[in-house]
Amino acid sequence: MSAARPDEWADIVAVLSKFRLLNSEIATPGGRKSKVADRLDGAFKKLGWKEKRFDTRIVVDGNETKSPTHEVDVFKNRVALEVEWNNKDPFFDRDLNNFRLLFELRVIDVGVIITRCTELQSLFVEVGRDKQSYGSSTTHLDKLLPRLEGGGGGGCPVVVFGIRRAAYVDDRPSVEISNAV
Repeated sequence: MSAARPDEWADIVAVLSKFRLLNSEIATPGGRKSKVADRLDGAFKKLGWKEKRFDTRIVVDGNETKSPTHEVDVFKNRVALEVEWNNKDPFFDRDLNNFRLLFELRVIDVGVIITRCTELQSLFVEVGRDKQSYGSSTTHLDKLLPRLEGGGGGGCPVVVFGIRRAAYVDDRPSVEISNAV
């Protein structure tokens, strides 16, 4: 990808290099979309990436059938990127199928998924969020890799990034931290 789409690769590297996983974002329940995913999407949008829904149709003998795809979190220059931070793990199937279809239609050259490494589960236990939100059936690397190894993306090249514990920053005020210990 660094050779085929160097500008988009540079954007991804820049966003992920600056990314820090903040305690304040994982300790607080989210809504429709987590604060982590919103912040990552926002960083890409500042670099010109956009949410994208593709208007796809199938025409057979003049009969047209709409075949809508799932909206991609962010898209730029034939690179589709999904942030799967804390969804149910079947969302990976949806993303990979979408990448496969868009690749076969020659709309994208590569799909990218940013998710969390499974090692973060112990962090969620420490901050008391494991039972409320970050369960074992949610999106993380151990749920994605078997799907990729099984050919879930079809022929579409898929680049995966896992957020590791090393990105964690405890941004609680020092008084709050000392009371928690």
